[in-house]
Amino acid sequence: MTSPVSSADPAALAAETALVEQWLDASWMEKGLSDHSLSNYRRDLLQLAQWLLAQRQYGLAGCHRGDLYDYLADRQKQGVSARSVARQLSALRGFYRWLLREGRISEDPTLRVERPKLGRPLPKTLTEADVDALLRAPDTATPLGLRDRAMLEVLYAAGLRVSELVGLTLTQVSLRQGLVRIVGKGNKERLVPLGEEALAWLERYLREARAVLLGGCASEQVFPGRGGAVMTRQTFWHRLRQLAVQAGVHKPLSPHTLRHAFATHLLNHGADLRVVQLLLGHSDLSTTQIYTHVAQQRLRQLHAIHHPRAGNPRPKMGSDKHDTDGEP
Repeated sequence: MTSPVSSADPAALAAETALVEQWLDASWMEKGLSDHSLSNYRRDLLQLAQWLLAQRQYGLAGCHRGDLYDYLADRQKQGVSARSVARQLSALRGFYRWLLREGRISEDPTLRVERPKLGRPLPKTLTEADVDALLRAPDTATPLGLRDRAMLEVLYAAGLRVSELVGLTLTQVSLRQGLVRIVGKGNKERLVPLGEEALAWLERYLREARAVLLGGCASEQVFPGRGGAVMTRQTFWHRLRQLAVQAGVHKPLSPHTLRHAFATHLLNHGADLRVVQLLLGHSDLSTTQIYTHVAQQRLRQLHAIHHPRAGNPRPKMGSDKHDTDGEP
């Protein structure tokens, strides 16, 4: 296990800390790293320095590839996740490339050290009942609640990114055709149908609430913020969390939650993967394929519950004259 800081030679550890701080200063100047990133990198490097001093009796500049393999294996034995190990290795690569560039080492020990394999996480999603509860949460007797209901309906019906939703302008919406024209990542344009429910709430909001919320201000935004300004993603995210609490939805939420639900529910109901790809605006089908795993999980659950040979006990054939399971 990694030795505690107090077990290392204080003078040696101070020298290692000074070296790490030099690299952090250089990285901040070159890349403008955030305080959070700098703090993580500092911790990652000092953990290795501490291990080297205790296990090898030399510091970061003396590290060899074999040392890194032993250290990373030690970290994984301690229960550190593969994702954390991969992040630490990324910090080490940057540090040793800097040492090599500065002429302080002759060989980069991180070369040919492979990242641990990371399983691609399944997107967090909501059930259809969760979504229904969330959509019903706003108080539509008020202009603000009517706006929130329309925003949620449009977000879920069209599978928009939050940035696409808050940036939506009046010229991008065709109420007559029931479509929204979205300019997504890479300035790629797509047309997405809204569906009757979302269209009805959007029309009602535009008719009854938008002008009230604007209070005489001019705005091209479909869902403007205060004073007609563009609503921020953070403002919408704050409202979404409040509404989730009201709806009794206590699952983990993210700004993409309803977008994930949109894709998963479409696939659960038999939509073609390439259609979902077009609706989401994914340039690569592999990006969309992650949702098939979520849908397959749901299919397995339904199969386990309803299929007669999925492991659920059934009456034997002929055991009950009223048994109708054998009907075609």
